[in-house]
This record gives sequence, structure tokens and C-alpha cells, in this order.
Amino acid sequence: MTAQTAEQQVIEDVSKWGWLWLVFGALWIIIALVILQFESASVRTVGILIGLMFMIAGAQYVVIGTLASGWKWLWYVFGILLGVAGIVALVNPSETFAVLADMLGFLFALVGIVWTVEAFATKEDNELWWLGLIAGILMIILGFWTGGQFFITKAYTLLVFAGIWALMKGILDIVRAFQIRKLGKISASL
Repeated sequence: MTAQTAEQQVIEDVSKWGWLWLVFGALWIIIALVILQFESASVRTVGILIGLMFMIAGAQYVVIGTLASGWKWLWYVFGILLGVAGIVALVNPSETFAVLADMLGFLFALVGIVWTVEAFATKEDNELWWLGLIAGILMIILGFWTGGQFFITKAYTLLVFAGIWALMKGILDIVRAFQIRKLGKISASL
């Protein structure tokens, strides 16, 4: 088996999992819609949703780590960090809301850094890498802005930006699904 055919086989194997990114993208968009529809939501429900968001993101990065050819350790680290954040949020969702509101700026900046690093890490293979870079930069800016707000403003901001975060993540995953599918078709035609 030559290097060319081995690489094509890997691409075809990965492209079979493109539907997974569509599912993740749809889940993120549904979560975004649920969060953004809250008018007088209970703090506990928001804490649970945020915990689930972090756990889904963590699981997703671990899956990416198993499929990635390079930077595996980075995907695993981010997956574990987000998974731990999700578990902590689910243990006590009422307090999670208050703590997350206080830490919101830091968390958004952390997510923005993850997306920015991901954009640069996939630059060679991803023609739309800049979309992830823009989303990462926007999240970093939102993190710094949120960090300077009062607690009440942070609490409301938590609802809005958690919804926006989930929406951006969903859109990026759906775009990624179509890129993976396209790559698989190109590889199969060679």
C-alpha cells in the first residue's frame, strides 16, 4: 500500500464519520435555541444546560483526538478540561450559575483560545480555517468584555453568550461536516 493510498484510506474512513459533526452541530444549535428562549429560567436549569454543553464539547474534542493525526494531546487536554468543567457544573447547578457568571469572562476567553488554536492547527487541511479563527477572536473579545462587568450584568450575559457560544459551535460543526464529506468525495474520486 503506497503512502498515497494509505492517506486516501484514512480520509475515506474519517469522512464516514462526517454525519457525527452534523449531529453535534444540530445539538449545539438546539441548545442555543433553548438557552436564548429563556425569559425567566430557573438558575438550576441554566446550570444543567451549561454543564451539558461543556460535557458535549469535551466528548467532541476527545473524539477529534482519536481521529486526529497530529496534535492529539492538545485535543485530549481540551476535551478533559471541558469535561471536568461539565461535571463540576452538573454536581451543583444552582451554584454553578453564580460561579460561572463570576468566571464568565475567563471561560469565554478560554473557549476563544481553544478555537483560535484549533483554527491554526487545522490551517493546512481546512480551507475555511479562518472561520474558526474569527469565532475564536470574537470569543476572546467577549471574554475580556464580560470580565469587566458587574455580577448582575454577568448573569444576564451568561444566558445570552452561552446561547451565542452554542450557536457558533453548531454552525462551525455543520460547516466542518460538509468539509469532511467533500474531502471524502475528492479522495474517493482519485
